[in-house]
Amino acid sequence: MGSDTPEHETGKGEVPVDYRFTLANERTFLAWVRTALALLAGAVAVLHLLPLDWGEGIRTTVGLALALLAAAITVYAPLRWLHVQRVMRRGRPLPLSLLPLIVTVAIGLVCLLVIVGNLL
Repeated sequence: MGSDTPEHETGKGEVPVDYRFTLANERTFLAWVRTALALLAGAVAVLHLLPLDWGEGIRTTVGLALALLAAAITVYAPLRWLHVQRVMRRGRPLPLSLLPLIVTVAIGLVCLLVIVGNLL
């Protein structure tokens, strides 16, 4: 059999991964990086650009929350990419991640704050 078949061992119990899965993992990594960049842009907008009649405290809280979420994703993305690569090479099932749920809830809360902040 050729070296690109799953049966071909690469050492340490690892098998080669179909390049399509590797590239999909890379695209997911890049999507997380884009998400972090968008959240950071949102933080800058809240802190410096949006003409909201919010007090300095709420503006700073929302802006820093977005920036911290962006930082967490920036740390998480390469770690998750590497972990998924290792798991795929070992032929194990991929573990679920809580970060998509955390990001969804956090963005939902920020949206709610912006809506309520504009109505008051």
